[in-house]
Amino acid sequence: MKRIRLPTQRASTAQGRRVALQQPLLLSPAAACTAKTPALAPPARRHAGSLSQRPDAKHVSFPGAIKSAFSNTLRFEQPSTYPALATYRAVDQHGVAVDPSFVPDLADDAVVELYRDMLTVSIMDLIMFDAQRQGRLSFYMVSAGEEAVSVATASALEKEDVIFCQYREQGVFRQRGFTLADFMNQLFANRKDPGKGRNMPVHYGSKELNIHTISSPLATQLPQASGAAYALKIQRMQDPSIPPRVVAAYFGEGAASEGDFHAALNIAATRSCPVIFICRNNGYAISTPTLEQYRGDGIASRGLGYGIETIRVDGNDFWAVREATKKARELALQDGGKPVLIEAMTYRVSHHSTSDDSFAYRARVEVEDWKRRDNPIARLRKWMEAKGCWDEAKEKEARESIRREVLKAFSEAEREKKPPIRSMFEDIYEDLTPDLQEQMKALKRQIEQYPDEYDVGEFVEGAGSLGR
Repeated sequence: MKRIRLPTQRASTAQGRRVALQQPLLLSPAAACTAKTPALAPPARRHAGSLSQRPDAKHVSFPGAIKSAFSNTLRFEQPSTYPALATYRAVDQHGVAVDPSFVPDLADDAVVELYRDMLTVSIMDLIMFDAQRQGRLSFYMVSAGEEAVSVATASALEKEDVIFCQYREQGVFRQRGFTLADFMNQLFANRKDPGKGRNMPVHYGSKELNIHTISSPLATQLPQASGAAYALKIQRMQDPSIPPRVVAAYFGEGAASEGDFHAALNIAATRSCPVIFICRNNGYAISTPTLEQYRGDGIASRGLGYGIETIRVDGNDFWAVREATKKARELALQDGGKPVLIEAMTYRVSHHSTSDDSFAYRARVEVEDWKRRDNPIARLRKWMEAKGCWDEAKEKEARESIRREVLKAFSEAEREKKPPIRSMFEDIYEDLTPDLQEQMKALKRQIEQYPDEYDVGEFVEGAGSLGR
């Protein structure tokens, strides 16, 4: 093979004076045709760690505390030195606007529609909770007392924004277009369930609505949300014609005790990810009250600790939550993207789930007091009535019609058959592997050998789906 000698390259030593000649590069003619002149080294980049402390400076100039003033007094800071973060409220518990700058940005009919979404979630929760107690459903989780947080935040986001929920965000799904049939099909794990019955009840998801499927482990959705937001940021950097989008991640204050919470906030802050962290601080992590979960000023103080713009809002105030989310979305898209944290102070009126009896760890009178004194649905209703777009007759008609719609969807979904048994072997590989095919045949033989032991009539095609 004929060899082509390329010009020798020179490399400087650390002293910058002695020069060593590299060995000539020997390439084939084909490789030589594609060889390119080595690119010039990029200019030296100034790293964050290269900050220097100037002589006689009055402030620390280390990367972790750039504006920290020097002090000649030895003193440990105490949390009690600083007041708790304020809680923003636009409308008080009587439905009266208390923020003088607050101006509703929605027409009356739009407010009514969102109010109906809150009512729908509330009524569906009661029906499905009773259904589980009757043995017609295996599991359920309600969102009583937290309807404003989910519906109001969702109403302030764009449909293209990506959402990661926990498991008490029925209002988010409802506001974005999830139908009652969609809820019921998932809850009953029937043949119309997009998840094919593989998830627990209330683990909804919708690709069309840009909502990732809910998963059971607490806080796993938070680092996923930071990663998704970083991907959206890179995507738009590569193609500025793509509309700007944010990621919204929902979680409870109990999830903030998980390591994933801290990892998510830190990576979002350091990589400037356009993500809105929405915490529902409802007072209890299952049976653990907040006073036993953490010390310090709630979850909002943690956002500040990570260098994230943060606000605490009254979670029972629909308008406060919506206004905060609108502003948070604007902030999240500023300067190429950055994270924002919203802590919504609310109260979990119902049990943690159908597997929980909350009266074993809290007084019944406490719950009844919250329901009577400050309820997000009642507060928005008072505001609407004062505005003249709602009254008792409309309330009665809405509740009756919504209840009929929920029961109709419930009945239809309950009658639907389960997905084919074959589907438990599918969606693992593009084609069934030999071992999966053998397992499927073995299952069919087992069902045929003991027909009285296996009720397969509720599945589409029964055991027949295993024979294809």
